[in-house]
Amino acid sequence: MKKDTKQKQSIKKILSNNWFILKLSFSAAPFFMCYMIFEAIKQQALIFLEHTYGIKFVLEAAEFRKPFSVVVSFLLIVFGAWAVSFLLSGIYQNRVSQKGLPKIEKKLRDMIYAKVKELDLECYDNPEYYNDFVLSIAEAEKSITRTHQILESIFGGLTALITRGVFFLTTDWLSMFFILASFALTFIFSQMLNKVNFRNRLEKNPHERKRAYVHRVFYLNEYAKEIRLNPYIAGRLFEEFEGSNSELRNVERKYAKKRTVLGFVARYLTNDFISDVIYITYLVFRAAVRRAISYSSVVVLWNTSGGLKRNLRDIADVMPQISENSLYIEKIRSFLNYEQKITSERKLPVPEERGTLELRNVSFGYNNKDGYILKNINLTIRPDEKVALVGYNGAGKTTLIKLIMRLYDPNEGEILYNGINIKDYDVNEYRKLIGTIFQDYRIFAATVGENVVLDEDQETLERTGRTAVLKALEYSGFKERLDKMPKGLATELTTEFEQDGIDLSGGESQKVAIARAFYKDARMVILDEPSSALDPIAEYQLNKTMLQAAEGKSVVFISHRLSTTRHADRIYMMENGRVIEEGNHDELLRLKGKYAAMWKAQAGRYIDM
Repeated sequence: MKKDTKQKQSIKKILSNNWFILKLSFSAAPFFMCYMIFEAIKQQALIFLEHTYGIKFVLEAAEFRKPFSVVVSFLLIVFGAWAVSFLLSGIYQNRVSQKGLPKIEKKLRDMIYAKVKELDLECYDNPEYYNDFVLSIAEAEKSITRTHQILESIFGGLTALITRGVFFLTTDWLSMFFILASFALTFIFSQMLNKVNFRNRLEKNPHERKRAYVHRVFYLNEYAKEIRLNPYIAGRLFEEFEGSNSELRNVERKYAKKRTVLGFVARYLTNDFISDVIYITYLVFRAAVRRAISYSSVVVLWNTSGGLKRNLRDIADVMPQISENSLYIEKIRSFLNYEQKITSERKLPVPEERGTLELRNVSFGYNNKDGYILKNINLTIRPDEKVALVGYNGAGKTTLIKLIMRLYDPNEGEILYNGINIKDYDVNEYRKLIGTIFQDYRIFAATVGENVVLDEDQETLERTGRTAVLKALEYSGFKERLDKMPKGLATELTTEFEQDGIDLSGGESQKVAIARAFYKDARMVILDEPSSALDPIAEYQLNKTMLQAAEGKSVVFISHRLSTTRHADRIYMMENGRVIEEGNHDELLRLKGKYAAMWKAQAGRYIDM
């Protein structure tokens, strides 16, 4: 992220981004935000009362022999003010903050999660966008915290600056000249020193990385045998280590003079010397010679000058802070402003009757750099037809399914359902036609029943869907495992949320995932290598059951294992993004092409099936 922090931003953009989080915060938890500002102002006001005005009051009482009762009364007031302050701070930290901050974080996360559900799948294939997406998730709460800290710094800093500034102006206005001069000069020379240190750091970095690498090699276990068996490489690395140390010394010598001079000027000459020598001499002169201020004022003015310079420095640091914070917020806002591309202008209702799905001259590529993944694909899937897409890894089978589900749109050609381009159908309604199990399925931290249903709540599941879920799990081969679970469908999967949750094996998880396709009342079932975690015999038996369960539906099998293809009505053999062979099992064997060769290589697994 160091690179991002150097991006140029306009003042308008910086303020707009930070205002985005502030506006969200005030809308989600207005009382909490007002209380936060009040706390920042209150804290600095009390610090001024006790450490500046209070010390001056007590010293002048002693210097001018005021009654002791006056001092006691004042101290009681200060004590009472701090007691009330601690009470109010306790309420803020333990009640207001505990309720308000989660509301703000929840509101931003709800916005992010709502946007995630709308994201086109291509966003996950775009590294730049995906990195921004991940950053948005990671930085959401941090951006809120940073914005609140900046807000506290602004109000707290301004309160301290105003109270102490007014005190200096009313007590001895010339003192402000010394403070401002010291602050300005220290700031300028500190910036110069920081730039020199930064250049020094950049030049040292490659040598330090090389030295760190050699260090790791000599102590990590995985290198131990090689180091001992190959003395040459140990000597070679030692030379590199010595060379790195020598280069580091050269870099340090190169910048030593500048760093020493600038360090002396920034840390002593413009800071301590002006404050501790010149300024204190001026105050003593004003009190002892000119008798313009009291000795008590000398002590308080000098004691408070350091705090006032810190306030000025804190205020000066606000702009870099909000600039950096703006960079992170800009990522979040860009993510939230993403406009979905896979949409439908016409939003036609999906016909109730079962229809034919047809791909005409379809070509597709994820990006211009890699070219087309699919090239001029033509295929038809009729109602009740069982179709197999086969081919080795990388043939384009899964990409083709993503187009059929309209997770992507073709670059060329069209996909028709019942003779109408699928782009014209309502996206969500069209996707409900298809039940799909991908090979990279996921089991969620939820109950068995919820992992099958996915889009219904538990109450609906218990009321209307229980029988259908049990039937789906039976078809997938999971019923025997389910019967051993005391809580049945209510059994929690994974131990993410429940300590007594169950972690399923790979094969068991796959069966739960497959049950989703059986449960969904879809007209087309797509199975993308759903049995990859099973042995060939179990795979064959499962696929046979799936074909029986999917009676009356169109079924598309995707596989490079051929245990089920011979039962398909039509097989499409794919290679390098093209359909190279088409027909049923017997026809393709007689063709003696790529499919026949693939079958021959795998036939040993299936001869007894």
